[in-house]
This record gives sequence, C-alpha cells and structure tokens, in this order.
Amino acid sequence: MQNKLFIDGRFVDAAARGTIDVLNPHDGSLITAIAAAEAQDVDRAVQAAQRAFPAWSRMGAAERGRLLLKLADLIEANAEELAQLETLDTGHPIRDTRGLDVPRTAGCFRYFGGMADKLQGSVIPVEAGFLNYVQRAPIGVVGQIVPWNFPLMFTSWKLGPALAAGNTVVLKPSELTPLSTLRVAELMAEAGFPDGVVNMVPGYGHTAGQRLAEHPDVGKIAFTGSTATGRRIVEASKGNLKRVQLELGGKGANIVFDDANLDAAVNGAAWAIFHNQGQACIAGSRLMLHDRIADAFLERFTALANSIRLGDPRSPDTEMGPLTSAQHRDKVLSYVSIAAEQGARVLAGGNAPGGELSAGYYVAPTIVEAGPRDRVAQEEVFGPFVTVLRFGSDDEALAIANATDYGLGSGLWTRDLARAHKLAGAIHAGMCWINCYKRVNPGSPFGGVGQSGYGREMGFEAMHDYTEARSVWVNVDAAMPPHFKR
Repeated sequence: MQNKLFIDGRFVDAAARGTIDVLNPHDGSLITAIAAAEAQDVDRAVQAAQRAFPAWSRMGAAERGRLLLKLADLIEANAEELAQLETLDTGHPIRDTRGLDVPRTAGCFRYFGGMADKLQGSVIPVEAGFLNYVQRAPIGVVGQIVPWNFPLMFTSWKLGPALAAGNTVVLKPSELTPLSTLRVAELMAEAGFPDGVVNMVPGYGHTAGQRLAEHPDVGKIAFTGSTATGRRIVEASKGNLKRVQLELGGKGANIVFDDANLDAAVNGAAWAIFHNQGQACIAGSRLMLHDRIADAFLERFTALANSIRLGDPRSPDTEMGPLTSAQHRDKVLSYVSIAAEQGARVLAGGNAPGGELSAGYYVAPTIVEAGPRDRVAQEEVFGPFVTVLRFGSDDEALAIANATDYGLGSGLWTRDLARAHKLAGAIHAGMCWINCYKRVNPGSPFGGVGQSGYGREMGFEAMHDYTEARSVWVNVDAAMPPHFKR
C-alpha cells in the first residue's frame, strides 16, 4: 500500500514530512498515514511535469495511446487488489467496486488510449490562394483535483483525455481517499510512462489544492467537487488566466409520470439515490412523483429502501456501505433536523444505525417528503437522502425540476416518448436519462450547467477541453501587393 507523494517517477516524502491519517469508514480505524503535500511539493511536481512536457507532447500519438492501453491491461490484471483497496478506503460495497468502479476505470483508459491518435484538426475554406488549417495542440501542464466519492474512476476520467492529448499532469487526490489513485501511479510506472508525465500530490485543499489552482506554470485546472470550492478554484486561477474545468454539485430531478412502468421506476429511483450511499453529484436526490401514482409508488419505494442491506462493505452481501467520513455522516444527518424544522415528513430512515455498525459512518436510507422550496429540495445533501416532491402536470414538473441553481443530471420515467424528448430538451441540466438513470460511458460527455459547473469529462469534448486550437495560414499562390508603397 503506497502512502507517499509521486513526483518525477518516484515515491517521495513530503518536504515538510507532514502526514494525514486515512481512516476506514466502516469502523473508524486507521488504515495508514499518507504524506501531506504542501505548496513546495506542488512546485516540485509542476517542475517535473514541465520538464517532461516537450518529449511527451512530441511523442507519437499512437505511442501515447499504447501506454494508456497497457495501463488499462494492468488495471484489469490487478482488478481484485484495486477493488479491495477502493472498498477499504471509501466504503463502496465490494460488489460495486468489482462490478463497476474497476471495470469503468480500465474502460476509460482504454477508450482514451484508442482516442489518442484519432484527434483530428480541420481545414477552413478561406480566400483563394491561401490554405488555413487548425491543429489541436496540448495545453501543457494541467492540474487536476479528484474528489473522495469515486477516486479510482475519477482518476481515469481526468488522466485519460489529458494524457492522450499530450499534456503532462499534476494530480491531487483527496486526502480522505488517496490509496487507489496512488496504486494507479505505481501501475503507470510499471506500464512505462516517462518520469514526470504524471505526478500525484495528495494533500489538503487549502494548501496543495490552493497552490495547484494558483500556480503560474499550470495551464489548466480541472476540478470535481463542491460548488463552493469550485468558486474558490476560479478565484485562485485568475493570476495567469488558466483554463478552468469544473464538475460541481447537483440536485438531480428524477421525474416519474403516471404512465411509467412503476416496477422499473422504483428500482431505478433506488439506484439513482442509494448507489454509493448517495455520494454522487448526479444522484436523483429530488424524486418527483405524479399525484396519481405517488402513494402507490411510495409504498413500494419505502419498502425497498427499508430492505437495503447495510454492512461491512467488504462483504459481498452488503448493498450499502458507510459514508466516507464521520464529518460527512454528521452533515447528512443534520438535514433530517432541517427537514423537520420546515415541516417535512420522514418516511424512512433518518438515523445512524446502532449495534455493530455504530463505530462506522453509516446512515440508513432516508426518504423525506417536503415542499419544492424547502432546503432539502434545494441544497445538495450528498448522501442516502431523497426528497419526495409531488406534481400534477407536465408544466408543473418542468417548473419544479428547473427551480434550483444546479444543472447536472436529471431523469424521466414515462412511456410517452414525445413527452420524454420534449422535457429532456427543456430541463436545465447537462444530462438527462429516459427510463434509466446514472448511465455513463467514456464516449458520452459528462458535465453540467449553472452552479453544476462547465466543461465536459469524456468523449471528444474532453479531448477538445485539454487542447488549444492553433490556426495556421499558408500563402500558397496568392498575390500580396504591398500595403505601403514608397
């Protein structure tokens, strides 16, 4: 288990020798202490990335892709170790890290490994006698900040397109869940990535993250996390006007109409909010039910929520594990009191389970019925906490769905495809799922609007976000009379 910084191809201690304890969310026990990067460590990492950039950016795109493909193979070869490490560190149930997180991580690196030599420029029709073509050029050194909720998967989402496009990277994993990301660094060294191409500096946001965001030699900062922190990233980045990509909070509207397949919608709504203990920015945290089916839906949905098996995430029988930290558990539970103060009804959960789970950071699946302007319907709780809202018409559903500052994920459950396509285009969100929820693929752009951020992960959009357009004009045979005659 690696617990040091990864700079210039080597694992090293932090310059100040500081460390951060990494805790097991199942029982609060110490897993390890990791090196805590500070500003001087980020500076060392940026310098290493600068030195590596010329050779890496000039390397044949197919060769960069080959290294990413080899990394994908190594992730698959070490899949069980990575799954166990991710489960230990984050509390994700092992069935999810085995079945989703690790395969998606390998798949993302494989996608961008294949994409590396597919990024094409363009030729622009301009005046006769001139050739104008546009190249996609890498930005240079990019800084990336990975959150604690899906550290392994988000590491691939960040690194894949940046490296395929020819950039070098300084990546800050979350200080809460750095272990799987540091293991990826080991696998990258094994795959043969040149020294300095990728550097990893786990540390606190107010020290390592702040320095990375403000560093004058970093050309882009890509951040996934809270909207409040995203605003601070933008402020810190203004010194050199670096490019900023933000994937921030969400308050996803998951809308069930009266003609929906209720069995599919009940199961889909549970997946939308309770997968990964609700710790997902795209979670369907506002469950909107048509008046005609609301009571029948809630009867089934509440029974399903109450049946979810909480327990040690390392057990294959566990369906929902702990939240990632004690502080976050307490924040989620605080919203139960907030809901009650505003007159909401708690239909299920609303508590931390006792007994053998009392030492961990667990919260029972929680269902609260509230009003659309209540705090629990407006603020991101980021836990296994769903707010139920009722509506009576399509227009009312759309108005409620768009009545937040967020705009990341959304969902619709209906057999009426004309309604589905109309509303999918009208909901203020970067993504909409119809008769499903939380589907992701490396080829499909992922990101939000409004207070959910800007820029896109994955697909061709991600490659464009990690490159600059360079316009080149060539005078082929155009006559150029002098503008100033003597």
